[in-house]
Amino acid sequence: MDDLRKQVIETVTEPEIIQKGDFGELLAIRFYHKTSLTSKFLVVAYREISLCDGFIITAYLTNELSSKRVILWKR
Repeated sequence: MDDLRKQVIETVTEPEIIQKGDFGELLAIRFYHKTSLTSKFLVVAYREISLCDGFIITAYLTNELSSKRVILWKR
Protein backbone atom coordinates (compact mmCIF):
# COMPACT_ATOMS: atom_id res chain seq x y z
CA MET A 1 0.00 0.00 0.00
CA ASP A 2 3.03 2.29 0.17
CA ASP A 3 2.55 3.24 -3.48
CA LEU A 4 -1.06 4.26 -2.66
CA ARG A 5 -0.21 6.54 0.26
CA LYS A 6 -1.70 9.61 -1.47
CA GLN A 7 -4.91 7.74 -2.28
CA VAL A 8 -5.20 6.43 1.30
CA ILE A 9 -5.09 10.01 2.67
CA GLU A 10 -7.50 11.16 -0.04
CA THR A 11 -9.94 8.36 0.84
CA VAL A 12 -10.00 9.34 4.52
CA THR A 13 -10.35 13.07 3.84
CA GLU A 14 -12.77 12.84 0.89
CA PRO A 15 -14.60 9.48 1.04
CA GLU A 16 -17.41 8.50 -1.28
CA ILE A 17 -18.91 6.14 1.31
CA ILE A 18 -18.43 5.61 5.04
CA GLN A 19 -19.46 2.26 6.50
CA LYS A 20 -19.60 1.09 10.10
CA GLY A 21 -16.85 -1.39 11.04
CA ASP A 22 -17.21 -4.39 13.32
CA PHE A 23 -15.31 -3.01 16.32
CA GLY A 24 -16.16 0.71 16.45
CA GLU A 25 -13.90 1.72 13.57
CA LEU A 26 -15.12 3.50 10.44
CA LEU A 27 -14.46 2.42 6.86
CA ALA A 28 -13.79 5.22 4.39
CA ILE A 29 -14.25 4.08 0.81
CA ARG A 30 -13.41 5.48 -2.63
CA PHE A 31 -13.45 3.87 -6.05
CA TYR A 32 -10.30 4.23 -8.17
CA HIS A 33 -10.52 3.46 -11.87
CA LYS A 34 -6.79 2.81 -12.03
CA THR A 35 -4.65 1.14 -9.35
CA SER A 36 -1.54 -1.01 -9.54
CA LEU A 37 -3.88 -3.96 -10.20
CA THR A 38 -7.08 -2.82 -11.98
CA SER A 39 -10.05 -0.67 -10.99
CA LYS A 40 -10.77 -1.27 -7.29
CA PHE A 41 -12.38 0.15 -4.19
CA LEU A 42 -9.89 1.44 -1.65
CA VAL A 43 -11.13 0.81 1.90
CA VAL A 44 -9.40 2.59 4.79
CA ALA A 45 -10.29 1.46 8.32
CA TYR A 46 -9.78 4.27 10.81
CA ARG A 47 -10.82 5.41 14.25
CA GLU A 48 -11.76 8.94 15.26
CA ILE A 49 -10.63 10.06 18.71
CA SER A 50 -12.05 13.57 18.41
CA LEU A 51 -13.17 15.92 15.62
CA CYS A 52 -9.53 16.84 15.01
CA ASP A 53 -7.72 13.60 15.82
CA GLY A 54 -7.74 9.98 14.76
CA PHE A 55 -5.62 7.23 13.25
CA ILE A 56 -5.63 4.78 10.35
CA ILE A 57 -5.78 1.10 11.31
CA THR A 58 -5.33 -0.50 7.88
CA ALA A 59 -6.15 -0.09 4.21
CA TYR A 60 -6.90 -2.56 1.45
CA LEU A 61 -8.17 -2.87 -2.13
CA THR A 62 -11.28 -4.87 -2.99
CA ASN A 63 -13.43 -5.63 -6.02
CA GLU A 64 -16.75 -5.17 -4.25
CA LEU A 65 -18.12 -3.79 -1.02
CA SER A 66 -19.83 -5.79 1.71
CA SER A 67 -23.61 -5.51 1.45
CA LYS A 68 -23.88 -6.55 5.12
CA ARG A 69 -22.21 -3.42 6.52
CA VAL A 70 -24.23 -0.38 7.61
CA ILE A 71 -23.71 2.67 5.42
CA LEU A 72 -23.37 5.73 7.66
CA TRP A 73 -22.78 8.28 4.91
CA LYS A 74 -22.77 8.34 1.13
CA ARG A 75 -21.87 11.11 -1.29
